[in-house]
Amino acid sequence: MTQVKICGIKHMTHANEAVKAGAEFIGFVFAESKRRVTVEKAKHISSQLPMHVKKVGVFVNASLEELEQTAKTVGLDYVQLHGDETPEFCKQLTIPYIKSFRIRNENDLKLAQKYDDADYLLLDSATGPYHGGNGTTFNWRLVKQLPFDKDRFILAGGLKQENVKLAIDHTNPRVVDVSSGVELEGQKNINLIQSFIKTVKENS
Repeated sequence: MTQVKICGIKHMTHANEAVKAGAEFIGFVFAESKRRVTVEKAKHISSQLPMHVKKVGVFVNASLEELEQTAKTVGLDYVQLHGDETPEFCKQLTIPYIKSFRIRNENDLKLAQKYDDADYLLLDSATGPYHGGNGTTFNWRLVKQLPFDKDRFILAGGLKQENVKLAIDHTNPRVVDVSSGVELEGQKNINLIQSFIKTVKENS
């Protein structure tokens, strides 16, 4: 069954509702973003989540020290890297990591092969001003050419309740990652979170 990651969580209420609805991953954004959360706030939310729910921190070009320290303080299970982090840099991490790629064409997929020790490889849209969370999709047909194990594949980019069934049918991801697709007027919406997760679970 496809698992769900609700990213960009800033409030305990939304985290609780996501977990109650069946989300397996909760994401905290520490990079520059309208969804950015403080380490202290993320620590507070993380400490109250069930052990089986994986806590993920999203970073862009952070130092090893920042990654390791934030992960320890917040209690992160994974750091998610959205910047220009090299395979050599990632191999120095002592914590599990997710490497994100902005997909334009087949060459972007080939780049992912170099991160052979990544726990997950996240494919996102290359459209938009940010390194992630832009609410845009990419050409899912490219996923058929994935050069790595699909058990490590997270699909992101423009997912919402209306298109996630089609996304799952086309790409068969291990995890779907949503942020803007469960927001209303820039804020997480409990009804949208519940509907998204319900649709995923009914169609995977």
